[in-house]
Amino acid sequence: MTNEELRARWHQLRGLAREFWGELTGDDVNFIGGQRELLVGKLEEKYGMSREEAEKQVEEFFNSVAGPEA
Repeated sequence: MTNEELRARWHQLRGLAREFWGELTGDDVNFIGGQRELLVGKLEEKYGMSREEAEKQVEEFFNSVAGPEA
């Protein structure tokens, strides 16, 4: 999923993101606004994970909602 696709679909994906990462608040998903880098940073902050792990989880999330071809 490209950054443009993410931004375009973020309104639809926000609830799924909150289910996938239970620590994200409504304010967090509003702040992220469909920006991949902000999502990665928020995961690092909320979960104390490395950047690599956060990026891996974001990729897994995208694959789960859009399929691996997206």
